[in-house]
Amino acid sequence: MTRFTPQELEAARDRVIPDVVAGGLSVLFCGINPGLMSAATGHHFARPGNRFWPALELSGFTPRLLKPAEQEELLTYGLGITNVVARATARADELSNEEFREGGRLLSERVERLRPRWLAVVGITAYRTAFGEKRAVVGPQERTIGETRIWALPNPSGLNAGWTLPAMAEEFARLREAAGVPDLGAPPGRSPGRVTGDPPR
Repeated sequence: MTRFTPQELEAARDRVIPDVVAGGLSVLFCGINPGLMSAATGHHFARPGNRFWPALELSGFTPRLLKPAEQEELLTYGLGITNVVARATARADELSNEEFREGGRLLSERVERLRPRWLAVVGITAYRTAFGEKRAVVGPQERTIGETRIWALPNPSGLNAGWTLPAMAEEFARLREAAGVPDLGAPPGRSPGRVTGDPPR
């Protein structure tokens, strides 16, 4: 993995990285905003310790653990990635509520254009702020965008100590089943959607 100096990471601040999207996806995952490591590499969820990619594998969305640099492979599984706010910051708390609300408006326009079956917002606080749903909890939401349903997922950041990786993967698996996406990682003897243990190292 490429190592960046603090100066190189800081130079990536406010950078925008391309979405991984196509029309008619089964699930469009939506991060909060790119971190500096993602902005420096051009790859979503690139910070070491982020559990997004392991959760995808453990939940059966992908047949193996993808590296952030392999993000375009998601499209072959009917999956994509975008963000609520496009600009990169070191921490999500550097974003204002106004940026989140504007991000929610732009995200809605994007979803109306791309028409995924599900929008999965990865971070319940970001979802609440962007869409004004202060009491929303993790799981499927009543709100829709056109025909697209919404699922709020836990933030996969390593800083989110309230969710273990197995628990997070269980929630991802609930979404996968609701979206009708086949379990690509189920070995013989494991029921689809049943997640146990930690990913292989």
